[in-house]
Amino acid sequence: MANAADLERWVAIDERLESMLDIDDDILSATLADSDAAGLPPIAVSPLQGRLLQSLARMIGARRILEVGTLGGYSTIWMARALPAGGRLVSLEIDAHHADVARRNIARAGLGDVVEVRVGPAAQGLAALEASGGEPFDMVFIDADKRSNPDYLTAAVRMTRPGGVIVVDNVVRRLDAGDASDPDAAGTVRVLELMGDHPGLTTTALQVVGRKGHDGLAIALVLPPA
Repeated sequence: MANAADLERWVAIDERLESMLDIDDDILSATLADSDAAGLPPIAVSPLQGRLLQSLARMIGARRILEVGTLGGYSTIWMARALPAGGRLVSLEIDAHHADVARRNIARAGLGDVVEVRVGPAAQGLAALEASGGEPFDMVFIDADKRSNPDYLTAAVRMTRPGGVIVVDNVVRRLDAGDASDPDAAGTVRVLELMGDHPGLTTTALQVVGRKGHDGLAIALVLPPA
């Protein structure tokens, strides 16, 4: 676990990188500020991580993105900005208050016609999307309750096209906790095992330090059928 001096240094470096790379803007800053004012937990991705998600979406030419866990819409906005004309992002959020805050933030960003926020348990939302038989997604970002990550991943693999990307957030924090009795830690271990063993995925994971402390992302490429 990081001490106060480590965290202070990591935050300072994040701030310097964000300034040098011109990462943030007024709309994104307002999204975080309004989410804080509405009482949402301060667990959104960092600006640098948001730019990474946006860049991944652009690298693969994403036209359809699925997000599991909207919170205040901060990561949603980053990814939706990567979409071309006619692109679509669907975000699943269990908390109606969070969804209302996110919709306001997304509308202010001019993305209300691009993003659909659906309220309800993610498992139900994923099942409904799969049952609808729509086009596969190009990118899936999973950032909700960690104990359910194995189920979210399994559904995401079925709904993502070959050449698409699946990103799972917070895979280091719970892994590093090492508490086998914690269902979120168990879900983190299991989702990483599934990603490593799945014949249809090639996966890596990155440790990250910065504003969010010590954590990390798992990133999987969906392979063509064998």
